[in-house]
Amino acid sequence: MTIHKEGKPTITLSVIIIIAFILVVNIIQPINTIIHYTLYTIFFILIAFILWFFRSPKRKVIINPDCVLSPADGKVLAIEKKIETEYFKKEMIQVSVFMSPLNVHLNRYPVSGEVVYSKYHPGKYLVAWHPKASEKNERTSIVLSTEKKVSLLVRQIAGTVARRIVYYSKPGEIVKQGDEMGFIKFGSRADIFIPLETEILVKIGEKVKAGKSIIAKI
Repeated sequence: MTIHKEGKPTITLSVIIIIAFILVVNIIQPINTIIHYTLYTIFFILIAFILWFFRSPKRKVIINPDCVLSPADGKVLAIEKKIETEYFKKEMIQVSVFMSPLNVHLNRYPVSGEVVYSKYHPGKYLVAWHPKASEKNERTSIVLSTEKKVSLLVRQIAGTVARRIVYYSKPGEIVKQGDEMGFIKFGSRADIFIPLETEILVKIGEKVKAGKSIIAKI
């Protein structure tokens, strides 16, 4: 299992804290008791969860300029027509994907093209499925323009638990469908705003995978 680079600082710090705590406990009480073994078990489960959370599975992405791929692993939370107020300022189709703490949290570009806009917004930490999370929570917005001159917006959104968004997009950069777009640490959501004329190919409640599942057909 490959660990994503964004997880290495967290994993290192967690291991250091756990080792230090175990040393202190053993100095205070050098004879192992049921409390020691309980703590060891809890620490083992914690480290195993952190390693699992930051996994970065290898995926073979089949590039298709006629399709919009999912930017995130998770479950389709919403599909609705909505005014995109930040960049396009017009009605578009919003597809939201909710990522639980058990999902892979590496986000991928849904299409190939040029990054024409990217911005980080500080904000609140409402639960990821809250209707206002897309506008009120800490988030990043990335606008991509394809070779066919189709533009869409992808938004990484922090949740109640997720408080750290990493994104790699820079305006003017040429990106490839399925490449790494960013990482959200611990439970969150990704929204994608697509032109009205696109054909949506997913349903609410459907499970999707970043770089694999087709969200819509251009």
